[in-house]
Amino acid sequence: MTQRPFSRPGAIDLSALKRPAAPAGAPAASAAPSAPGGAADTSSYALTVTEQNFQEVIESSMTAPVLLVFFSRSRMPESGQLADDMVTVSAEFEGRFLVGLVDIDATPAIAQAMQIPSIPLVVAVVDGRPAPLFQDVVPLAELRPGLTQVMQQLTVQGITGRHQPRHVETVGEEGEEVVDPRYAAADAAIAAGDIDTAVAEYQKLVTANPADAEAAAGLAMAQVLQRTRGVDLDAARAAADAAPDDVDAQIMVADLDLLGGQVEEAFARLIDLVRRTADADRTRAREHLIGLFAAVGNDDPRVLRGRQNLASALF
Repeated sequence: MTQRPFSRPGAIDLSALKRPAAPAGAPAASAAPSAPGGAADTSSYALTVTEQNFQEVIESSMTAPVLLVFFSRSRMPESGQLADDMVTVSAEFEGRFLVGLVDIDATPAIAQAMQIPSIPLVVAVVDGRPAPLFQDVVPLAELRPGLTQVMQQLTVQGITGRHQPRHVETVGEEGEEVVDPRYAAADAAIAAGDIDTAVAEYQKLVTANPADAEAAAGLAMAQVLQRTRGVDLDAARAAADAAPDDVDAQIMVADLDLLGGQVEEAFARLIDLVRRTADADRTRAREHLIGLFAAVGNDDPRVLRGRQNLASALF
């Protein structure tokens, strides 16, 4: 979807959530089967994993965690229910993680490549690195607090990104894309050159729904336009060259570079600033860089590389 606008853990302890796991080839347990179609389409933060989209799903873990749920409705119906429950919970966490549903019967190659020992199995993937999360059939009432604990642990480690909602774009009768009315006021303000109003309109959307990545990206870019309004590029560069550790000066040039299409240069400037500074100055530089990531879009490969470079600069 077009947008407007770190190491990482090993296995995470969910030892409190214990139930026996079944071997991948075990016969179905005596439980009522789940709905045959599954629930992958009932949340904007869950999808069915196929051999075709597997790599894309793994790469999306560079933005925020991906939880792969390996299951088989025919061999173990309870594992199918766990998959459905994970989809339900994914909607409640509003993008803090993406659930990838891996039916080992439909995609045996993925299960083989991941060396899945048994089902059910939930694997957390962060920055492309998989780590077993739990191998138990966990009731929905225990999933919520358990996953809340996991997300809190990841937040402490600096993993705070969110996935964008996944949905099918709406088209009109003639096949043209229909503009989402939520963004109409902000779009109109941008078109009219009224940046202050655009910032205000995007801020309303973000306040109403902090998980709206599209609105957050629009707000970030509108704020870049607002900060750079009327700034002389040559004068800004001269000021930054004269004071390489002046956070305000470096931020301004990074903003101007971003608007000028020099995205990687803007990121590199602030990453270097993070390396050279400490305490409050370092925090300001880091937070501003994260804002520029949002403006460009979390799925942009330049942002993915920028996040990796920022992690290296911080640690």
